[in-house]
Amino acid sequence: MSDPNPYAAPEAAAIPTTDEISRQMQGLQWPLNLSFKILALASQATVTDARGRVVCFTRQKLFKFREHVEIFTDNTKATLLAEIKTQKVIDWSARYHFTDAHGTDLGSVGRRGWRSIFRAHYEVFNPGDDKVDYSIREENPASKFFDGLLGGIPVIGMATGYLFHPRYAATKTAGNIAMRMTKRAAFFEGKFEIEKLDQSLTPQQELNLVLSYMMMILLERKRG
Repeated sequence: MSDPNPYAAPEAAAIPTTDEISRQMQGLQWPLNLSFKILALASQATVTDARGRVVCFTRQKLFKFREHVEIFTDNTKATLLAEIKTQKVIDWSARYHFTDAHGTDLGSVGRRGWRSIFRAHYEVFNPGDDKVDYSIREENPASKFFDGLLGGIPVIGMATGYLFHPRYAATKTAGNIAMRMTKRAAFFEGKFEIEKLDQSLTPQQELNLVLSYMMMILLERKRG
């Protein structure tokens, strides 16, 4: 048996093949579709793949001083898949930590403070790591501005989804786009398409980016 190559790059951490998260992430057909009901009292979102299979369903707890999002395998909420929590009540640079149903660390996403006021900017981290793995930035902030400004106006707001399509790109430090989320036209709901542009992404990276996009949308919805 030959000795391992000491110069080889370390293998990326993989999601255990026996857990519920792995089963949900296997065999996904891209692009994914993320949607949420605009008139729902509690913020909730559903992610489906290109075949219509439900990947996950999220519901944000009401009346919580700290952000707490529960993620289920589907809208029956019978099986808890993961949770997203932050330790701080109000913080523009808060980190939102992902854990599975057993409390195992899956990664986190953080809003980039005041830089996110006029242009969404979030940073994605691997489990137990403070080094930025990906950055999510709004590619066309003008589109987001007019979509938010006119979206609440009766009649006119119904057409904004067909005029403005905000885009959010997840990139490595080198600038290569790994995923892109684009708002799509829809009545009485927010609808987004998530494209995977980097085919070398590991299941762990895919999961972190999808959860980051979900948390970002819930936060951006509050921002307007």
